[in-house]
Amino acid sequence: MFYVLNEQGREITHNWDSSLGTLMGFTGTFVVFYRNKMFYVYDERLKEIAHNWESSLGSFRSAAGNSINFSRNRMIYTYDCRLKEISHRWE
Repeated sequence: MFYVLNEQGREITHNWDSSLGTLMGFTGTFVVFYRNKMFYVYDERLKEIAHNWESSLGSFRSAAGNSINFSRNRMIYTYDCRLKEISHRWE
């Protein structure tokens, strides 16, 4: 079970790991999970914001601030929380 807590340590919401998948990373505004070869981005209430295939995004690298980084074909791609590409650069 995954639990999301507020600043005072009170529960906001929770959900089963079998529903969400593997936790990859999180920021103050969103959470990234991996399940069935797809990456899913959820808000703090575990409501889905976006999802996309691993084959399109690549390997998860990090989540920070308002962005998520993936590595694919020796390049780092930066996406926003809706999985829209912001930029890319060579590794």
